[in-house]
Amino acid sequence: MSDSRAALRLYLTRFRQLTARRPDDLPPPCAPPLPPGRVVSLPGRGDVFVRELAGPDDLPPVLLLHGWTASADLNWYGNFDCFEGERRVIAIDHRGHGRGMRSHEPFRLADCADDAAALLEVLGIPRAVAVGYSMGGPIALLLARRHPERVAGLVLAGTALHFSGSRWERLRWKGLALLELGVRIGWGERLVANLAQDLARVDDAFAPYATWLAGEFSRTHPRALRQAGSELGRFDATPWAGRLDVPAAVVVTAKDSLVPPHRQRALAALLDAEIHELAEADHDVPITDLAAFSTAVRAGVESVDEPTEVRTTA
Repeated sequence: MSDSRAALRLYLTRFRQLTARRPDDLPPPCAPPLPPGRVVSLPGRGDVFVRELAGPDDLPPVLLLHGWTASADLNWYGNFDCFEGERRVIAIDHRGHGRGMRSHEPFRLADCADDAAALLEVLGIPRAVAVGYSMGGPIALLLARRHPERVAGLVLAGTALHFSGSRWERLRWKGLALLELGVRIGWGERLVANLAQDLARVDDAFAPYATWLAGEFSRTHPRALRQAGSELGRFDATPWAGRLDVPAAVVVTAKDSLVPPHRQRALAALLDAEIHELAEADHDVPITDLAAFSTAVRAGVESVDEPTEVRTTA
């Protein structure tokens, strides 16, 4: 299936979820097991919410950078335990997302990267492996570009060097103002509730957390949602990403409806990165296939500890 047809299929599904009646049979709210969370003050920047998992000091910690419209909890709740006892893990909520800082300044990916660098400094972490999913990928790339001394490695999943190329994609990003309006008047809550219900029907392991997912999605501020989407539409690391001097791995979601797989592979080629391919994965894989996603992320992190020749693993 072509990239445009896959994207059209996804948007038709979302339109159905948006227009359907909000389900009234979601289970009671139940959060998955999560590491302790706390608010950390970044001097001159603001307060950020982080999840932390303790680990030994012999390897660089893992810094988890979540995707657009999500939060650290949503994006990474299935990944914390795969590092337990082996690495320190830090997950941050980006500006306007989840419990992240609310700022009157426009959302900028570069500010998120600088927040991450400031967080590492406050926590006394010299260098970390930056793991970015979707929007977290550009944030990780900008972190490596703007603060190279803080990055021991990059693991990028479901992401690309740029997100806007075709006319269809340009129209999609220009339509974000309508998306913000819909979220403000309550359409977003209905869409997410129906999305959660659909996921619960196909994934028994996820079913108990469906109501929690819907609530977590609603934490993202509508203005930040629109501005972050616009930032992604303008982002293009092609001119400079190849000059980053850092070991990298790329997790390719091979049936991705939002980020075309060929762009994910182009990112890997430019970074000379090891590829870990999830052959059946769409963009929602952090929620719909926790085991496969966790295995790929873990393999990516381990591969940048001891970089080798580029190879593809399945």
